[in-house]
Amino acid sequence: MSGDAQFDRTDLRLLAEIQQHGRATNAELAARVNLSPSACLRRVQRLESEGVIAGYGARLEPRRIGLGLQAFVRVQLEKHDQHAIGVFADSVVDWDEVVACHALTGDMDYLLHIYVRDLEHFSSFLLDKLLNAAGVADVNSSFVLRTVKDFRALPLSQLE
Repeated sequence: MSGDAQFDRTDLRLLAEIQQHGRATNAELAARVNLSPSACLRRVQRLESEGVIAGYGARLEPRRIGLGLQAFVRVQLEKHDQHAIGVFADSVVDWDEVVACHALTGDMDYLLHIYVRDLEHFSSFLLDKLLNAAGVADVNSSFVLRTVKDFRALPLSQLE
C-alpha cells in the first residue's frame, strides 16, 4: 500500500480505536465508531488486507519483566557501501537487545533503541556485540532517565 492512501472519517476513527483498544471485540469497535458489526468487520478486514493494520500485539512494561535500562545508541559505520550496510543490518536483526534500528541522515548512520537488564548487561552488549560488529567505526550512547511520552499510536488527526 502506498503512502497516499485515502481514508474516510470512519476508517480513521476505527484505526484510532484499534490503536487504543486492540483487544476490543468487533461488536465493541462497531459501537464505538457507529457501524453495524458486519460493516465494521468488513472495514477491519479491508484495512488488514491492504496492510494498513500491520498486526496486533501486547505492550509490556519493561521494568516488570526485568529490563530496567533503556538506551539509544548512535552508530557510525566505517564504510557506506552495500556490503557494509548489509553486514551491519544482518547483525542488528540478530540482537535481541535492539528493539528498533533506524538509518539516519547526519553525522551518525544508525540509531539503535535498546532495552537491557542493567548497566552490566549494556556493557556486555556494547563490548561483545556492537563494537565487535564488522564495520562499526564509532558509537555514542545515551541512557533514558525518564520517559515523558511513550505512546506508540500514530497521529491520525492530521489525515482528516
